[in-house]
Amino acid sequence: MAVTEPASAVVPADRPTVAHEGILRRQSLRESAARTYARSLPIVPVRARGLTIEGADGRRYLDCLSGAGTLALGHNHPVVLEAIKKVIDSGAPLHVLDLATPVKDAFTTELFETLPGPLADNARVQFCGPAGTDAVEAALKLVRTATGRSGLLAFTGAYHGMTAGALDVSGGASDVRVTRLPYPYDYRCPFGTGGERGAELSARWTTGLLDDPKSGVARPAGMILEPVQGEGGVIPAPDSWMRRMREITADRSIPLIVDEVQTGVGRTGKFWAVEHSGTVPDVMVMSKAIGGSLPLAVIVYRADLDAWEPGAHAGTFRGNQLAMAAGAATMAYVRKNGLAERAGELGARMLGRLRQLAAEHPVIGDVRGRGLMIGIELVDPEAAAGHSGTAGQSGAAGESGAAQQAVNAGGSRPDGDSFTGPAPASTALAAAVQRECLRRGLIVEVGGRHSAVVRLLPPLTLTDEQADAVLDRFADALAAAERSPYRQVEGGHARHDTQRYRREPIQHSY
Repeated sequence: MAVTEPASAVVPADRPTVAHEGILRRQSLRESAARTYARSLPIVPVRARGLTIEGADGRRYLDCLSGAGTLALGHNHPVVLEAIKKVIDSGAPLHVLDLATPVKDAFTTELFETLPGPLADNARVQFCGPAGTDAVEAALKLVRTATGRSGLLAFTGAYHGMTAGALDVSGGASDVRVTRLPYPYDYRCPFGTGGERGAELSARWTTGLLDDPKSGVARPAGMILEPVQGEGGVIPAPDSWMRRMREITADRSIPLIVDEVQTGVGRTGKFWAVEHSGTVPDVMVMSKAIGGSLPLAVIVYRADLDAWEPGAHAGTFRGNQLAMAAGAATMAYVRKNGLAERAGELGARMLGRLRQLAAEHPVIGDVRGRGLMIGIELVDPEAAAGHSGTAGQSGAAGESGAAQQAVNAGGSRPDGDSFTGPAPASTALAAAVQRECLRRGLIVEVGGRHSAVVRLLPPLTLTDEQADAVLDRFADALAAAERSPYRQVEGGHARHDTQRYRREPIQHSY
């Protein structure tokens, strides 16, 4: 009997372009209008290793999206594959709800090995549903149960997920139960100052609302924040501000929830981003990289908050054994091989080179980041034209010179009389840069308040040579986008008419 080849089989070499276009066409006809990455990145991955993805069209791409930060070790790292294979070959159950297993015990032990000491010494862990937004929901429910209060403190520009509660505490929501506070954003400081002054004003705003009996803000159940806002535009919180938020919440018995979904597992130069400031939160939210590329989400919290009754929070897929095995292997590899420290060092070098590029391109309003979590904010070139000084240069460790940035962006210094603020964000230019990057075989993400921040999230296994290749392609793409009529091109698919990088061999970084 003839065997019909499944649709997912390897694409024949003699018709890669036809298969590529057919898959994309069927996707556009069948899938929801809510799809996102597929719109700006019209590729069909069929193989991947480390930093490199190979598409069904035969092209190879350097992946600086990394599953939105999920792939700490890049695609198909040997230690991850071996961990998954070991569980499958053992005959162990793959789905066990919240039952105890050797795989789960090994994961939890490795996780607690990485936690800040004061938290690890007295913590509980809750396995949630498979996504970060599920963990955020669990954290919000936890603090509301423990405190008996319902209100929440969250920050402008935040992103915590796509379920109802997570959306409530994200930047675009307007839920009356959530009080929105100003997040320190040096380049576009809400107080027009930036730097330490802007962070201090943010802290004062917070204490003023909490301590004023007529502010309309009752003592909340908790505060949730990101140590680096990712979707908000790669905005690192100053370490001093993080410590102030910890003091403010501790003094008022408000549980502090830190969302480490994207920043965790070495991404920012420390295993957890809170370690930069020495902050020990009451609750940590984790997902993405802790699953080693597979779906997994947990919260870790102080034992005295564990006021839940049995069954108060559950989830069918909270016992994902393959994800726990892959996650434990990933965390151990990052910890034992110093990849967090490596991310800090390499990220600083990449930021330095990007700032040199910014000095030559006025359309780069600001370069910022922490470790291998990097953002380049693009601005309207007409508004930026004629401005003196070097483009914005937020510090690699989240510190910045807001006064210099103000001058770079088109205003005078904040202590002067004619401060006008930074130039308008350029959504169209960022989209054009993303398209030009794709033409050159580089996958990047665009985010930020106005979708004007090009984001780089390469794997922590990135080599020096690969980092140079990424920055070379970005610089080339930026120059090409500046020359293109990007203001009239708001959408559409990138045409793969550039062959320059087509045959570059896959580079492994193991």
